[in-house]
Amino acid sequence: MTETIGRAERVTSSLVETAELARDLVANLESVLLGSPAAVEAAATAALSGGHLLVEDVPGVGKTVLAHALAASLGADLSRIQGHADLLPSDVTGISVFSPEERSWEFRPGPVFAHVVLADELNRTPPRTQSALLESMEEGQVSVDGKTWPLPRPHMVIATQNPVTQRGTYPLVESQLDRFSMATTIGYPDAETETLIVNRRGGRPALSGIAAVCSTDGWARARDATEEVVVSDAVAAYAVALCRATRRASGVELGASPRAGIWVVRSARARALLQGRPFTAPDDVKAVAVGCLAHRLVMNDGRSGLEAGADVVQEVLETVPTPRP
Repeated sequence: MTETIGRAERVTSSLVETAELARDLVANLESVLLGSPAAVEAAATAALSGGHLLVEDVPGVGKTVLAHALAASLGADLSRIQGHADLLPSDVTGISVFSPEERSWEFRPGPVFAHVVLADELNRTPPRTQSALLESMEEGQVSVDGKTWPLPRPHMVIATQNPVTQRGTYPLVESQLDRFSMATTIGYPDAETETLIVNRRGGRPALSGIAAVCSTDGWARARDATEEVVVSDAVAAYAVALCRATRRASGVELGASPRAGIWVVRSARARALLQGRPFTAPDDVKAVAVGCLAHRLVMNDGRSGLEAGADVVQEVLETVPTPRP
């Protein structure tokens, strides 16, 4: 740990700037999404780490408002895909159409070609439409009719889903869930916060007052700078141990993948910056573990999602030894 701190003391100016940007980003989001600090931190962590965010909750608690606030704060364009049972893959990626004037096929990009993509109620779309996002989320590109089209960078998908117990939902497939670096819930606010919201404090009325904390180029630089945050071998090994423990946990059919471990470490880097540190600590891994791992777990009874996996991750956190400084 002494070596880690020594390396961290040689902090670059880009890390200082990114830490300031992170604080401003959180302040912006908190001014809109009142009383939900965990969801705000998850959104900021996903944006800085280069990941994608899944927000699982009942209607009307501010899921789409959070996406709009994040895009506005990052100076990014936002496109919205409304999930429904008849949505086709081409409605997401785009389609090739024949131009009589040019006598050739022309590609018309779909809504996925934006810096921030809001896939609202993603689990109301059938699995074949959900899969249209897989390539874009992993590789930053879309393949249509044998041609590959790069997406704008940075690129982030924020998907919302309703609880699977609600009518008209299709559970997200395992490969889709594994593409989201983090998942979070918002929950109902307390009475005092809800009074502020209904009295037009925060929420959608506050979106017009948000000023961007950076441009998309600045966002890209912040994501690059986050990779400079120091991660010791001990912290990395701790993240791996947590992932491996989920695969052996009671009642779990499918545990966390190696990709999950990568995102635990990346998210821990971003969380360290949110705390104003240029190096990660075991507490950063603990703080992001549920958000990074719970939604990826599939139980023996077929259940998946945050509610199903959170208890398993908490149990793993209690049993896996924490590395010493």
